[in-house]
Amino acid sequence: MPQNWKTYKLGDVAVLNKKNINPKNFNDEIYIGLEHIGKGSFLIESTGSASDVTSNKAIFASGDILYGKIRPYFKKVYRPKFSGICSTDILVIGPRNESNVTQDYLYQLIRTQEFTDRATETSTGTKMPRADWNSLTKLNYSFPPLSEQKAIVSILSALDDKIELNLQQNKTLEEMAMALYKHWFVDFGPFQDGEFVDSELGMIPKGWEVKSIGELIETLGGGTPKTKVIEYWQNGDIDWYSPTDLTSANSLYSLGTAKKITKLGLQKSSAKLFPKNSLLMSSRATIGAITINRKEACTNQGFITMLPNDKLSLYQLHGWTVFNMDVIISKANGSTFKEISKTNFRNLPIALGIKIQDYLTEVSNYYSLIESNILENQTLTQLRDTLLPKLISGEVRLKEFEKTAEAAL
Repeated sequence: MPQNWKTYKLGDVAVLNKKNINPKNFNDEIYIGLEHIGKGSFLIESTGSASDVTSNKAIFASGDILYGKIRPYFKKVYRPKFSGICSTDILVIGPRNESNVTQDYLYQLIRTQEFTDRATETSTGTKMPRADWNSLTKLNYSFPPLSEQKAIVSILSALDDKIELNLQQNKTLEEMAMALYKHWFVDFGPFQDGEFVDSELGMIPKGWEVKSIGELIETLGGGTPKTKVIEYWQNGDIDWYSPTDLTSANSLYSLGTAKKITKLGLQKSSAKLFPKNSLLMSSRATIGAITINRKEACTNQGFITMLPNDKLSLYQLHGWTVFNMDVIISKANGSTFKEISKTNFRNLPIALGIKIQDYLTEVSNYYSLIESNILENQTLTQLRDTLLPKLISGEVRLKEFEKTAEAAL
């Protein structure tokens, strides 16, 4: 520990807001449940409304630290810039006072893997372990002087802000891509001055034709190598997707998978290798999670993978899938869980256009920017996750990393 740092118990510098309220009296307030906070992303994926919940909830203010106490290893931590109410399974944490530790720095500490590990080790319960605040308050942590706390926070917050900005830009870019698809292939905007003909999909521009999606592209299923055969998995280098990879990442372009298989595992299973820039869609349980793979990969049985080609580009295929998701889901069958079969999927109709090069030129720019932002966020996240524990522990001092962080920003 650096000489000018001081050690405090967490309970000496942090306090829990235990105030609960009846949501009926706060109908217009934003509600945050555990389901709204991303795992390890330190961001919310959506919000609810107080009018949607009934039992007593915790109340939080802008800047409070929200810590999901169920299964603390999920690392569901978020710091809102607004006030609202939240699930009582979320701890609302703030500084006891800011004379020794700032709220900003406390937030950075709570995000560290060390804090997560200690929260997990001291949690109570087996099937659904919960972080135990009383145990956490007794743990010792070392803190730098306030001036150094603020400098550390400044660097880490700048990385967070850039990551969040890229995510916001990507959301806007995806909306623009979908709006452009709708203009061309739903509203037929560029063709309104021309002649239209009737089809099974309604009126379409003359010269267009309706085909089944299966007539235009190849679709693949997947498989799972035997999990007990270690040679199918150990040191594998082939990305093997499960639906969880899509739902946890929530990203249009995928950066990879949690599990990988070997060439032997691929050969000895019904998994099928497909090229990069294919469109993956989960086809069972959670139907309709979508991603684009950036390198060769395969999937388990819970997918329909679409291979774009010269007849149907990746961009048009993605737009069609998004706009037809309600139809896709309606074709699912099953009593235990719903699943859409490849046969039902391949029979779905699509209007195949002509003279759409202007669309492809414009929309490709949106997708390129989205992919670029995702890759930049990967670099920024890795840098932040490297910096965070080293700076918080005092293992390295801020000056050693300032140039690296500034270059990334």
